[in-house]
Amino acid sequence: MSKIYVIHENEAWVEPLRAAFEELRLPYEEWFLSEGTLDFSATPPEGVFYNRMSASSHTRGHRYAPELTSGVLAWLESHRRRVINDSRALQLEINKLAQYGALALHGIRTPRTVAAVGREHIIEAAKSFEQAFITKHNRAGKGLGVRLFPDISSLEAYVKSDAFEDSVDGVTLIQEYIRSPEQVITRVEFVGGKFLYAVQVDTSLGFEICPADVCQVGDAFCPVGTAPVATPPRFNILKGFSHPIVGAYERFIAANGIGIAGIEFIADAEGELYTYDVNTNTNYNTAAEALAGVYGMRMIARYLGDELRRLTRADARAAVAA
Repeated sequence: MSKIYVIHENEAWVEPLRAAFEELRLPYEEWFLSEGTLDFSATPPEGVFYNRMSASSHTRGHRYAPELTSGVLAWLESHRRRVINDSRALQLEINKLAQYGALALHGIRTPRTVAAVGREHIIEAAKSFEQAFITKHNRAGKGLGVRLFPDISSLEAYVKSDAFEDSVDGVTLIQEYIRSPEQVITRVEFVGGKFLYAVQVDTSLGFEICPADVCQVGDAFCPVGTAPVATPPRFNILKGFSHPIVGAYERFIAANGIGIAGIEFIADAEGELYTYDVNTNTNYNTAAEALAGVYGMRMIARYLGDELRRLTRADARAAVAA
């Protein structure tokens, strides 16, 4: 029997999706791709395949999971299986430079970025930035490795220290720092290639802004021995969000094999938008969704169920015709 196959390497991030599948009574199976083998001469099962491989897999000890997934997707696509977030989507997930190139083809502005390999080249590249700048890993995820530097001397001290953390692919990006007057970014979510909602994220606590519940710090900022201090929620879904960037994003994801994604942008003091990250293994914040009454994983499960039913009907018609 055809079913939904979920390709991933993080059990915790799939838990809400499992619950949605069970609620909707959809047949599914998980392919946990951290290591293993792939018989390329075998025939893959029938069904719909949802790729949730993450650029941050190496932070969970799954260094080569994206490479293995790349082979699996090539295998599935060679047999014309229905893949949500295909090989091209995976390429963009693990390569921010590829993201920026693809975004530029659709007229979507990204921050000025210089790529560098090697500590001395990182320092040299940063000298072309007149004001504050950030560094980030070309292959990261969750905002890991993002650091803000006010000047060259502070970068040089970091790069030459034992605290320096290189990107897993060896490529460090030096990027202009876009100042948001409200210290927020906006993440636009898409399911089935269509706009789902936009969520505003408070960045005042730092750049690691994974929305999944397992990423949240909880009361980590509460001083020991004192009562918790009430703080505004970090994630807020924007009601009635409408902006021309949504249409541009929909065209971008349609052209790049992406069915499900979260895309992040920041606006400067003049209101100019800069898109800086594409997440094809998007997660959702349940507290924000509960307040807004919209549930991303449930929408993903429903979309995958619709794709499975469409595939099943097509197979039945083909069998009758034969």
